[in-house]
This record gives sequence, structure tokens and C-alpha cells, in this order.
Amino acid sequence: MISGRCAACRYLRRRCPSDCIFAPYFPPNNPQRFAAVHRIFGASNVGRMLQQLPPDLRAQAADTLYYEAECRVEDPVYGCVGVISRLHEQIDEAECELAKTRADIVINSDIGQQAQVQQLHDEVEDN
Repeated sequence: MISGRCAACRYLRRRCPSDCIFAPYFPPNNPQRFAAVHRIFGASNVGRMLQQLPPDLRAQAADTLYYEAECRVEDPVYGCVGVISRLHEQIDEAECELAKTRADIVINSDIGQQAQVQQLHDEVEDN
């Protein structure tokens, strides 16, 4: 257990047992982390989810729950799905820009090659 109560136990105003499921993932120096998760998912649901996971996956789950809670607070309708959608749109825009740039390169290299061929042809005619 971390010295003192974890952020979850402090927020819930209860004593922090030595085997507290929240203590490793919601340290006392970051109370807003648990507050956001509790606001969206509820303490009992979060505790249940963490207990059902193997210990090596709990930290990642706590981080994910926090991220999802923050996204839901910022965008109550779409949450993290809105972020994913915006990222997909950015990827699509970047892929379109890349395709246009590649097309421009091909066109410009074809024009350059045609100019070189014409220049060689003109040189041969001059000789």
C-alpha cells in the first residue's frame, strides 16, 4: 500500500486497506484521475473490472478507463469514439494528400523526361 489513503479511498471517504484494489492505480497525489473514472463508471464497477483482470493487465486497464472517462467528459455524446473518428478523418486526408503528391511527382517527372527527349532529339537534328 502507498503511504496514506489512495485517491479512491480518499474520494470515497473510507479507510484504505492494505490490499486495496485501487491503490496501485489511483495514487493519492492524483485525485482527479479517480474522480473522472468514478464519475463515468462508478467505483464499484471499476473495482469489479480490476478484480476480474489478471494483475499484469490492471495498470493498462486503469489507464484506459481514465482515458475513456476524460474523453467522455470532453465529449459526452461520442467519447473516445469521436477521437477515433477524427483520427480516421485525418488519416484519410493525409492519404489523399499523399496520392496527389505522388501523382504530381509522376506528372512532373514525365514532363521532365519529355523535355529531355525533345532536347536530345533537337541536338541530333542540329548535327
